[in-house]
Amino acid sequence: MSKATVVAALQLCATPNMDDNLDTTEHLAQRAREAGAEVIMLPEAFAFIGPDREKQQILEPLPEGGPILERCQRLARDLACPLILGGFHEQGPEPGRSYNTCVHLDALGEVVASYRKIHLFDVSLDDGTRLFESRGTAPGEHVVTTDLPFGKLGLTVCYDMRFPYLYQALVNEGAVAITIPSAFTATTGKAHWHVLLRARAIETQCHVIAPAQHGNHYGKRTSYGHSLIVDPWGEIVAEHAEGDGFALGLIDPERVRSVRKQLPSLEHRTTIA
Repeated sequence: MSKATVVAALQLCATPNMDDNLDTTEHLAQRAREAGAEVIMLPEAFAFIGPDREKQQILEPLPEGGPILERCQRLARDLACPLILGGFHEQGPEPGRSYNTCVHLDALGEVVASYRKIHLFDVSLDDGTRLFESRGTAPGEHVVTTDLPFGKLGLTVCYDMRFPYLYQALVNEGAVAITIPSAFTATTGKAHWHVLLRARAIETQCHVIAPAQHGNHYGKRTSYGHSLIVDPWGEIVAEHAEGDGFALGLIDPERVRSVRKQLPSLEHRTTIA
């Protein structure tokens, strides 16, 4: 049976130095576990943010993996705790292409589920930020949920949050919580981060867990931070605003049932001609 579960949303600043990034991830995960986390969620691109030509050298197939996955699997076993690897650099369908993949490892380090990011971030912002994710990343095609102690978790990644139909599909699959691991740009974060995450929680009447990257990664690439946990009423129950750390919050399936009973908007959905 599902039960209330303490979840941590980690926040870090990944750089092109993969070993340092994984050291930081392990340190934060250990701290979160000591603070009572029963499930630990990592941000998008936790192992590496850097030039695409360098990223191509660290891609790993799933579920076989390589050095990055092996370290994460060992961490899950050492902590006896499920991990959600927010954005794993998975080997893609052809040379020079990868998938941006959210991976669920159980407490034994086994790959339970993986979701390939569907919506890819291609933008040119007024502040000079130019990101074209689709040049080196292939899109996923499938909606994915996975089982955790609190119930079903919907898996998404960052830019997905701008597309509400994906989250409605996850509710249809039984999700009571949704993870949105991100490396949200500083410019769009200031304008849209909090409102979009709260909107997704309110629309789906799910908990939303959003582990985030923060700070300057390399060159002009900078992320907003503000890792959040939002309840099904849209209230922010935990936030880690700046710097390395984590947000810690309770994911309670009873809270989901209560909100959905009080305001049964999901039952009122209809098809529009």
